[in-house]
Amino acid sequence: LYIEATAMALGKVYSFGPTFRAEKSKTRRHLTEFWMVEPEVAYGTLDDIMDLAEGLLTFLVKRCLERRRADLQTIGRDVSKLEKIEPPFPRISYDEAVEKLQEGHSQGVLENKFEYGGDLGSPDETYLSSQYDRPVMVHRYPAGVKAFYMEPDPQRPELALCVDVLAPEGYGEIIGGSQRMASHELLLQRIREHNLPEEAFKWYLDLRKYGSVPHGGFGMGIERAVAWICGLEHVRETIPFPRMLYRLYP
Repeated sequence: LYIEATAMALGKVYSFGPTFRAEKSKTRRHLTEFWMVEPEVAYGTLDDIMDLAEGLLTFLVKRCLERRRADLQTIGRDVSKLEKIEPPFPRISYDEAVEKLQEGHSQGVLENKFEYGGDLGSPDETYLSSQYDRPVMVHRYPAGVKAFYMEPDPQRPELALCVDVLAPEGYGEIIGGSQRMASHELLLQRIREHNLPEEAFKWYLDLRKYGSVPHGGFGMGIERAVAWICGLEHVRETIPFPRMLYRLYP
């Protein structure tokens, strides 16, 4: 949230640092302490955010192939899969994703039928990403499964102007972003709906009162991106001292 304030002053900004989450998820994709890079752009729309995410991932993969191809081959990475990472990335709506997931269930590929309105789980992300050889962008989720500060779609207010970028080969979400809510009144309403302490978010609400502009951004999980690019089996292999649900030491 804090970087939104700096974007109002400087236009295009980013932060890079550790993130801590008490997630009760025990999968090959989850750490309780990980690193994120978070760009934020003043006047950025959802399309701008998707373009930025697409450009960042394309650049990272190309740079790794240019400078570390031999290292990737040493650890057994099939670099031919990385050579396919070119824009444009496929972009599908949440509605389209649900159709694909329900079709996968009817064909017996997915065990559980996905119900509209839910957030995507690991099996859902794996199934969707397996249909593409490049990262796929899933946009416009139901607002109820996303963060309170996301701008609603003006055409369908029950949806949020947000996007998740799913890496191919079953690596799942590596980027999550959105256009941020610009209206002070609507943001205050969402804070109350989520039973969040208004006093703690007073400064955040004030950003909408004094010189705010439409803006957006995203966060990219460094370890997940590294795991995908390197073709690693578990995200714990990307960091020297992984912190997970049942591992906090050393």
